[in-house]
Amino acid sequence: MPRPSRRSLLRGAALAAGAGMTTAGLGACSLLRGDGTVRTVGDVPASTVLPAEDASAGTLALSSALLEAADVVVLADEASAPALAALTGPAGIPLLIGTGEAVAAELDRLGAGTIGAPTGLDTGSLAEGRTLHEIDLAAEDPLEDLPTPRLEQPLEGLTVLVDPEQSPALAAAAGALVRAAGARTLRTPGGDPGRSAQSVAAVKEAAGEDPSTGLLALGPGFGAADSWEARLQRVLTVPELPGGGQTVFPGRRMVAAYGTPGVPSLGILGEQDVQASITRVQELTAQYQALTDEVVVPAFEIIATLASSQPGADGDYSRELGIDGLREWVDAAGEAGVYVVLDLQPGTESFPSQATLVEELLTAPHVGLALDAEWRLEPGQKHLEQIGSVSAAEVNETAQWLAELTARHDLPQKAFVLHQFTRSMITDRQDLDTSHPELAMIVHADGAGTPDDKLTTWRALQKDLPAGIVMAWKNFYDEDAPMFTPEQTYDVEPRPWFVSYQ
Repeated sequence: MPRPSRRSLLRGAALAAGAGMTTAGLGACSLLRGDGTVRTVGDVPASTVLPAEDASAGTLALSSALLEAADVVVLADEASAPALAALTGPAGIPLLIGTGEAVAAELDRLGAGTIGAPTGLDTGSLAEGRTLHEIDLAAEDPLEDLPTPRLEQPLEGLTVLVDPEQSPALAAAAGALVRAAGARTLRTPGGDPGRSAQSVAAVKEAAGEDPSTGLLALGPGFGAADSWEARLQRVLTVPELPGGGQTVFPGRRMVAAYGTPGVPSLGILGEQDVQASITRVQELTAQYQALTDEVVVPAFEIIATLASSQPGADGDYSRELGIDGLREWVDAAGEAGVYVVLDLQPGTESFPSQATLVEELLTAPHVGLALDAEWRLEPGQKHLEQIGSVSAAEVNETAQWLAELTARHDLPQKAFVLHQFTRSMITDRQDLDTSHPELAMIVHADGAGTPDDKLTTWRALQKDLPAGIVMAWKNFYDEDAPMFTPEQTYDVEPRPWFVSYQ
């Protein structure tokens, strides 16, 4: 019986994939038998993070972890890697990036007697003692002269996570190399396996009950190797956020109704009861969802402690709603898939002290925290006579407390919102600590007025913004002239991650 042509093999692979056959299974398929062998390490490796200082080093690390031998290997540079990966993956041929000494050593280890390389790639001494095939990517069948390897001991229980945002070339080449080993690839943007409902589900499926084996990650974006298993364990056990996944941003955007229950003058949240508020914010969110492929989640931003013109019994010019006054709204929101941000207007009290008043509610996975610095007074000040402010040190103390609370209760990442419309509202802003992975830090631009006024505030607040903080936008029904439409709001640069309506 004549050997099938390369073209028919690739067509068969495409048909099999279309019929639901996994690419992992193609490596062991009898159709792919031919000259040469790819032999894996046999046992599924322990879960770890492989080094990938650059694209070449990444493919070398992956090859070393997965393969024991390969008679045929294709070499690429970063420019040609994506196109070659689309060919070598279905054909079951390992793909490496680079032509340096480390690549030569890996070819020797694998025992590669045949190499392929795109026309024009300088293979130098790599071809000495080996059969070299130049690959013309413009040809109808670029791999026609290369033998098709036979895969021994496919690693069917292995999943390799790659980050396309780190290096598209490495992600493509790694995908082809993993397929050549009979394993599967999980593309994980940002190196975050908890970013979306899809990534969480894929990790859970791959890990089963034991994440200690079978889940390799490629590159520094996935964190340190010695913390990888613990990170996987969090993906398996931590609750998901409304909209899926365990990371606030990126992975979703939010649209919020702002205010406090029963007080219409403070925002739209107080204009109707809880169920009507849920419906209203869901309808607002739908307008934004129509503008993007990203998940857009409805949210409440509830003023949990209200700035007061009177000092009150405790003398802090802040009225606390209390846990009982908020629980109905927080619970109903959670049941409806609505995220909740509890907003603090502390008067002369400190933010860390006021945050403890809502600690019980913050142990829910769908509840975050906002600090409204406009209403943070020094002793002797009064609301509306001065614009309040908060020091970076006090913000950092609150952030540390919230991060520890989140970790202690095994919660997903929390939104941590800092309201601001003048730069002076957060003093020493350059000293803000953005190092807490448990928190998604957000500067919420509270500026109202004309479009030009709002955009001026928007740009001013981004100046010298510490890395690791994203931006949020507020639309005012009464104070804006005119209020931005959803289309106009999402045309703002950068696009706001969190939009609230007051």
